[in-house]
This record gives sequence, structure tokens and C-alpha cells, in this order.
Amino acid sequence: MKAFFSEIRGAVMSTLVLAVVCSGVYPLIVFGVGQLAFHDKANGSLITASDGTVRGSKLLAQGFTDPKYFHPRPSSAGNGYDAANSSGSNLGPTSQKLKDAIKDRVDAYRKENGLGENDSVPADAVTASGSGLDPHISARNAELQTARVAKARGLGEDKVRELISQNTDGRNLGFLGEPGVNVLQLNLALGRLR
Repeated sequence: MKAFFSEIRGAVMSTLVLAVVCSGVYPLIVFGVGQLAFHDKANGSLITASDGTVRGSKLLAQGFTDPKYFHPRPSSAGNGYDAANSSGSNLGPTSQKLKDAIKDRVDAYRKENGLGENDSVPADAVTASGSGLDPHISARNAELQTARVAKARGLGEDKVRELISQNTDGRNLGFLGEPGVNVLQLNLALGRLR
């Protein structure tokens, strides 16, 4: 009986030690390293205005529909751009519902941006990302929206293109993926032009 209780005591002590290390010490170390080495990223990559108000995150898209703003990719997250319900549409390439939605989005994009019936539309302008919250659009998508935004704001297209260039993120590690324009940062830069 004494051997049995000795085994139980060893198991309970091991469990307690592992619980303290894995549920307390290790998370505190990871939190501390994150705060010291990657403070901005560890806290959500938040974008704050000059008055200290949080406007959003560099990592999450927001919905913009006003003609004076650049518009992000379509979103399937919840009711649209809902970070608590991040998801894609789960519609496959043979889905008629997806084909109809893309056709409607292409028509709306062309009309909204003054494009001709046969002008090509970037794929990211009419398809949602897997998360539904991709904060970037392609440089081509931004370029096609430039005339609409410049006209709605009474700005020269060259000034708007300059802002696009300033808010374009390069390739990851210098060679992975394509450059992308962060829509929230670009729209906030437009708002500061007053």
C-alpha cells in the first residue's frame, strides 16, 4: 500500500510541476519575449491616429463603400469583414452560386470605376480571400480605382498614385508573393490630405 501511495504522490507532483511550467512560466516567457522583441506585432499591429484613437489593424480588412475611398477585396467573413467570423465562402470552382457572384462583382466593379465592358478586372477585386479579411489589394486593383477616388476627393491622380506607392508593401522576404497595397493605411493617408 505504501508503494501505491508513493506512485500516486509522484504522479500528482509531476502534474503540478508541469502545470506550473506549462501554464504559467512558459506563457509568461513567451509573452515577455513578444512584448520586448515584437511589441507592435504582439499587440495586433494596430494603426492609431494622431489623437491616439485606434483605427484598425494592418492585418485585417475593413469594409469601405464610399467612392472617395479605395475598396478592399470582397469578404465572406460573417456579414462581411467580421473578424470574429473569419472564413471563406467555401464555394468551389464548379459552384454556380460562386460564378454568379463573381459575374455580378465584375459588372459592379466596372461600373463603379468607369471601365469598359471588355476591360479586364483583377481577380482580387471580385474574389474573397480564404479568411475574408485580407487587408491588401493588388497594385493593379488600386490603379483601376485611382480615377474614381481622385475625382470623388477633388485630387490629382498623380497625388493619389503617390499615396498608393507609399502604402504598398513589398514581397515577403523580398521574393515571396506579390506587392500589395494596404487599403486601410491608404485610406487613412487619404484622410490626412485635407
